[in-house]
Amino acid sequence: MLRGRHRAVLWALLVAGTVLLQGCSTFGAKSRGDKLDPWENWNRKVFSFNEQLDAKVLKPVATAYSNLVPHPVRLGIDNFFANAADAWSAINNFLQGKIEYGLQDVVRVSTNTVFGMGGFIDIASDFGLEHHNEDFGQTLGVWGIGQGAYIVWPLFGPSSVRESFALPLDRAVSPALVINDGTAKYEITILQLINTRANLLGASKVLDDIALDKYTFVRDAYLQRRRSLVYDGDEPPSPPPPPADESKPAPAQ
Repeated sequence: MLRGRHRAVLWALLVAGTVLLQGCSTFGAKSRGDKLDPWENWNRKVFSFNEQLDAKVLKPVATAYSNLVPHPVRLGIDNFFANAADAWSAINNFLQGKIEYGLQDVVRVSTNTVFGMGGFIDIASDFGLEHHNEDFGQTLGVWGIGQGAYIVWPLFGPSSVRESFALPLDRAVSPALVINDGTAKYEITILQLINTRANLLGASKVLDDIALDKYTFVRDAYLQRRRSLVYDGDEPPSPPPPPADESKPAPAQ
């Protein structure tokens, strides 16, 4: 019973803190653009740091990994990490009230874990069970927590006030979570990072070619995608602009 109470208190603090941070993020904002990205100067500096880190470390390592590791092996590693993500997706579907999708995720994880060599082979997809890819950031959005201001974190990249609150939980979901060996934990985490970056090599090249202002392009694409994910692609219409104040006299011609 005590554990249950502690969990309830933790959830309450989590949601309350998210609401508080969201309010702080727009304090003093003078326009919609300020509310969207009030820390743009700082965000651009962090974005530049991440770009340099990627160019000097992550991209070269990911390129070497992609060239040296055969595609079937990389595909198996993708499936292995995706299997853990499906388990987290199931929990978030249940938290969002999407019971059917949650059960489908449970079946996916069970099938791939038992019959797919621990998740290295994606058998469930062959039976028509698709990924749902739900995370805790989306769950907070479904619960009515606003996205808040845009934030760029070192190494982790684009985020928002709401997603930042969910970040520790979403990033912790990995096969490394259930391993007690400290060395193995780090090795699996590094492998996941390199494998993820290797999968984005083609996309990053296209982005470099088309984006005049890469920061703005990434920011707008990230915020739009996260909004779409919260509403499962069925976004509500934007609110109409506020009506003009008819009590004010018309400007002189």
